[in-house]
Amino acid sequence: MSDENSLNAVELATELTIAWLGNQNNRVSAEDVPAFLRTMHATVTELASGPVTSDGDAQDLAPQQEFTPAVTVRKSLASKDHIISLIDGKPYKTLRRHLSTHGLTPEEYRARYNLKSDYPMVAENYSAARREMAHKIGLGSKGRQAKAAAAPAPAEKPKRAPRAAKSV
Repeated sequence: MSDENSLNAVELATELTIAWLGNQNNRVSAEDVPAFLRTMHATVTELASGPVTSDGDAQDLAPQQEFTPAVTVRKSLASKDHIISLIDGKPYKTLRRHLSTHGLTPEEYRARYNLKSDYPMVAENYSAARREMAHKIGLGSKGRQAKAAAAPAPAEKPKRAPRAAKSV
């Protein structure tokens, strides 16, 4: 490659840092910017050098962290009124918001604790109460009722009397 086509790691790291700081959702103090730039430069340099192929270095960079649940799976599902989180051991009616505060999706949560794919994210009684309320207010049935009203059953046509023959 020529010098014109090769990427300068410092310039690229600087441009990425400027773009990251330009995002209004990222709030960083001025003291943290040099450390972020150094980290960005190290990352760009590492990526430019190619994949790590030495003995086990890739495994050293991303070791699998072992997570121990706060309670057993059986205890987490013991009550129909709530599900006990395996992260902190607290009861929740639904785990989705709790998981999002920890940066997890339900699939990641299940994978982290080796749970089955059908492990519930909502307490049984809470789910039943919401289902009952939805049926009570008619959610979902209005569409079916509208379709039924728009397409009435075919009525029989009245039979006509036979025509009299015309005389010419």
